[in-house]
Amino acid sequence: MTADAASRTVPGHPIDHDIDDFADIDGRLIQDRTYRVRVYAEDDDTMRARGMVRDIKPPGVYVRDDPDPLTVHHMVVDLVVAFPSLEILDADVVIEIHPNLACPRIEDHYKNLIGLPIGRGFTHRIRELFGGPRGCTHTTALLQAMAPAVVQATWSMRSTRGAEVTDPEEREAAIRQRQEARVRHNVDSCHVWAADGELTAIAASGQPTPVLLPVAKRARALGLDPETEWRKWVQR
Repeated sequence: MTADAASRTVPGHPIDHDIDDFADIDGRLIQDRTYRVRVYAEDDDTMRARGMVRDIKPPGVYVRDDPDPLTVHHMVVDLVVAFPSLEILDADVVIEIHPNLACPRIEDHYKNLIGLPIGRGFTHRIRELFGGPRGCTHTTALLQAMAPAVVQATWSMRSTRGAEVTDPEEREAAIRQRQEARVRHNVDSCHVWAADGELTAIAASGQPTPVLLPVAKRARALGLDPETEWRKWVQR
């Protein structure tokens, strides 16, 4: 990827990955898979995560004279998730576009997601329940992509909740719980959050972790001090 391609952004909008991330590739497109996940707060104790996966073949792959791309897979997963336990309360799968008539028969099997907590060990459990002939390959892959998005969404939920707490002692407890949850969910999740790493040690000590780089960049663009804004968020 070129430096110019990596740096292009539209203010106030997410990067269009179809333009920015692939603009420097000159090869002939032969496969286009898209994952998308959105998480919504339904109320203070419940989140809804909706994910989709779509596979598009370029023109002419299956029907030689077809001038248009052809969608061959489109699966949608809806999860209702308890907060903060992240237990799955309800699950619906729709196999909207599929290559074989039998594909949608597996939809109801994904009701076995109900009762599972999203967290450490979730991917392994998903493979046990829905891997190989026990599920739809593409739906199962989508579930594995959705889990990190649900975990990430907890920070938005906690931030909103903390802002509503007015009692000083309750507020302090909410901040402490959020910090403990951050360590619990992140430790050993990647090399930055290694159990013996610097970031984990800072978070475990109760001190604010360094400002997230996107937050710092956005704060500066708005003429705000990144450290001040970050501490406001941490102390909500």
